[in-house]
Amino acid sequence: MVQLYNLHPFGSQRVVPCKQEPAHFCCGQDVLFVASTAASCRVEVFAVREQGHCEALGSFATLGPVQHMAHSSAGDYLVTIEEKSKATFLRAYVNWRCMSAGSSRVCVRMVGHKMEDSYSETLKEQMSVVEMPLSDPPLCISCCPVNGDLLVGCKNKLVMFCLKYLVINQNLTVLDFERSLILHIDNLIPAEVAFCARHIAVTTELDVLILKLELVQHSADRTEQCAQGVSAPEKAVDGGSPSTHTLQLELDGFIICQKPVELLGEESKLCEIPITLESTKLPTEDTKRFQVQYLLFRRFTPDQSPFGFCEETRLHSVQLLPVYQTAYEETENKRKLLSLFCFFSLPHVGYLYSIGKLVELISTYQYSEKSEQAVLTPQFLHVITSQNLQCFTVRCSAAAARDEDPYIDTTMKACPPVTLDVCTLRMQLFIGPRAICHFKNHIILLTKADTEDITERRKPTRRMLSRKTDSIKSRTNSEFEPGWNLYIINTVSTIQLYREMVDYSRTYENVKTESCIHLLSEAHLLVRAAIMDPYFLKSDEKDDLLRAFRESCAFLGDCYSRFDTKDYHLALPYYRMSGLSMTEVLKRLVSEGDEIQTYERGFIFYLTHSLNEDSNEELSKESGSKVLQILYLADPVQLPHILCSPCMRNICPLTAVKYLQKVEKIMPSVVLTLTKAFFALKMGDLAMYEQEMDSYKETTLACGFIGQPRLLRQHKEGIVMPTEFAVHLKEVQPGLLVAATVALHENSKIELEEADIFFKMLCSSSENTIPQLLVDFWEALLVVSFEEEILQELLLRVTSQYVWRISKKQLPETKPLKTTEDLINSSSHFGLIFPWVTSIMSVGCSSDKDYCEDISRLQSLLCSQSINIASALPVLEPLTEVDNVGLTIRVLCNTHLGKYEEAIDQLLKRCPNAAVSYAQHELKGDKQALWWNKLLPELCKRTKLTGKDCPVLVSSLKAETLSVVAMELELRDFLSLLPEDGTAAFFLPHLLHCSQRKLLT
Repeated sequence: MVQLYNLHPFGSQRVVPCKQEPAHFCCGQDVLFVASTAASCRVEVFAVREQGHCEALGSFATLGPVQHMAHSSAGDYLVTIEEKSKATFLRAYVNWRCMSAGSSRVCVRMVGHKMEDSYSETLKEQMSVVEMPLSDPPLCISCCPVNGDLLVGCKNKLVMFCLKYLVINQNLTVLDFERSLILHIDNLIPAEVAFCARHIAVTTELDVLILKLELVQHSADRTEQCAQGVSAPEKAVDGGSPSTHTLQLELDGFIICQKPVELLGEESKLCEIPITLESTKLPTEDTKRFQVQYLLFRRFTPDQSPFGFCEETRLHSVQLLPVYQTAYEETENKRKLLSLFCFFSLPHVGYLYSIGKLVELISTYQYSEKSEQAVLTPQFLHVITSQNLQCFTVRCSAAAARDEDPYIDTTMKACPPVTLDVCTLRMQLFIGPRAICHFKNHIILLTKADTEDITERRKPTRRMLSRKTDSIKSRTNSEFEPGWNLYIINTVSTIQLYREMVDYSRTYENVKTESCIHLLSEAHLLVRAAIMDPYFLKSDEKDDLLRAFRESCAFLGDCYSRFDTKDYHLALPYYRMSGLSMTEVLKRLVSEGDEIQTYERGFIFYLTHSLNEDSNEELSKESGSKVLQILYLADPVQLPHILCSPCMRNICPLTAVKYLQKVEKIMPSVVLTLTKAFFALKMGDLAMYEQEMDSYKETTLACGFIGQPRLLRQHKEGIVMPTEFAVHLKEVQPGLLVAATVALHENSKIELEEADIFFKMLCSSSENTIPQLLVDFWEALLVVSFEEEILQELLLRVTSQYVWRISKKQLPETKPLKTTEDLINSSSHFGLIFPWVTSIMSVGCSSDKDYCEDISRLQSLLCSQSINIASALPVLEPLTEVDNVGLTIRVLCNTHLGKYEEAIDQLLKRCPNAAVSYAQHELKGDKQALWWNKLLPELCKRTKLTGKDCPVLVSSLKAETLSVVAMELELRDFLSLLPEDGTAAFFLPHLLHCSQRKLLT
């Protein structure tokens, strides 16, 4: 693996025309702040233009020499730690831009000081200095890049100031700060802090602790209690001896070093560093309180260096780097924090951690010599040593891409791994680099040569970077001691460096496969990081970056297709992300006229997966033949499936059959036979078709379609389309077609809605018309399906169709595949038709005799216990009670719903001769009381009114009803039910029978 690529990430350099020697500097949104050494207590401000041009905006005085400084993009303020008379001060410079307009007015105020109306209007035109007093001297500072909050490190504590926007009036908003939280950390003296999105990273000389402040909602009274102090974790509050928190103890001339340790995630609570939170906000009704979550603790020892023991071993350059979600047009102003990364470094080793969803070490950086300082960006890590500016690759975009997109590392999308080896892109020689910072595409570098280096420096040397004449001129007029310079180094554009990486990768194309893939992966991550940048949508390179991203995916697809690597499967997702069509990929990889060309696993993997998917792309006849030739040699078992691909629509049927015959000799199958029959139909060879179809039984053929559903249906532009095979089966073997479709559904190869569209298109039916073949499919599915939700859906569908045909007097366009008797015998969802239903249908003349098949199917469904009657009632509504069909439907529905009295009333009113038959069938068990409470009184009443004119009622009353009641009731109860004005001779035989039954018992 190549570790140093020696590319050219650095472009031109310019000297910043500082008047005094810089002590500290930092970058703003488009400006550079430079604080001079103790000789002059001033901060110079420079606007940074294109290509690193510097333009002096002005300067302002500080209280004393600046020890530390930081700029916040949110709020656009500069915060400093200054020293005067051996005391340190924390100050924030707000509205500093007004000085560039020529204003020299300065307002100094204490933090939280109420702005008076008398001078509030003048704040527009003057710089404000906000003094922030602290009980302990400030040691280090950090501004949150997300919301502008300020974190200050002091001995044994961290103080957080919230940025506030005070609205004075509609024309004036003033920045202020509120001290909101203090984190007390025993026995810890912070050397550096980093603060971002409520995440805190704090380092001592050899310890790193990363925390997260989580918001917890509390009521006001609870908050007052919590404001006194909250400790986390509880077991750590007890403390322990100071030795557990002190890295080195000098005792009797010895140095005692603690063991190195790394604790990630929940385990980091075991670091035994107690943290007590003190809220300094005034409690309100809806106060938000913080609690601490430990994310990472790492302790180093002085001898943890590949270069042996070093007394100067100490941590430096701790940073928190936020990465945001990729911007889109509609969400440009709604950027969300996606991932967070933490970097810190020892003199010879740097460490990059992801602290987003998971806390993990993603990269370790080994430096060639002792480092002075490092700065992390989403694309690079820049490190300065005693003589070099080094540029390393980073893996932040690879980790963030996986946090953003769940389809990464699937057959849909890919991204180079987070664990990809880091490499050095460039080692640029400089004399005496001392400090570095970065913003946008610029690196600001302070160099200071030792005295012995100055004469060497003045000798003519070959410049590694170009220096502009205007910058050199500005230096000659500057008042400073010789030997130092402040440079703005312009990094080359992403596209330019990407092109260089791609060109450089070609040198390894045929020599070192892994190096070629590695460098192309670096190029891909470089472009991916640029696309995730918050300013991507406003970039002039936006279209070029998107084009480069697709191109890099294509290059990686080529690598995994051409090279024999263990990750060959990545060819598929990279080609998909490239947007290349299959025809374009074939042109890239298949040489014209080369019959002996061999193909690696990656290309075969891409081909088979692409062809096995539903695509709108159609290969030409020549390309299709070439694909057949390639896959016949590489994976012949796939040939029947490949030939059914929509991409192969233009393939010559004769060529397809020849290849299938070759495959059949070595591995015959049902799918292969069906595929041959499919192409025989395309050629119009019915004899060959029949020969192939006669090779297996119909049930085996039906199951064979499960292996390749596209023999029957294909998708075109997202629409299910029946094939020529399906059209032919519809005409000659509709039963096989239905059985095959049922098999596809039961094996999750086709959804119910897809089957509806399939049969409607097959039968050329309109959207609202249900063809009989679809009803046949539903009925067949009822026989084999066991899923309750699908069963109820199918029952409602067939019921609706039966009702529609009966009510509309519509006959099916084709003969149903199964009769009612077949369905009753094969499916429990079709029940035996009850005798009383047959009795009703036999009385009178029904106008629906022509539709008796649909009527019997509907009645059979309602005679089973499967259908949910409550859901079916709206469907059954069109069938009225004007004829016997409507009567049977109503009575069956009432029976299902337990409305037996209503059912009896309907029968007595419309078909009294079926009432007793209904009672015999339905009134059993606990429902038998309806015989004497309902049916007997009704029959007696109706017999009395109609007399001898209703022999059916008389016979029903005499033959069945009285016999049943006399058998079930006691004599006294039976007598009480008889009408008072009844004829004794009529009831006497039943009374005698009832009394004799009593005597016998």
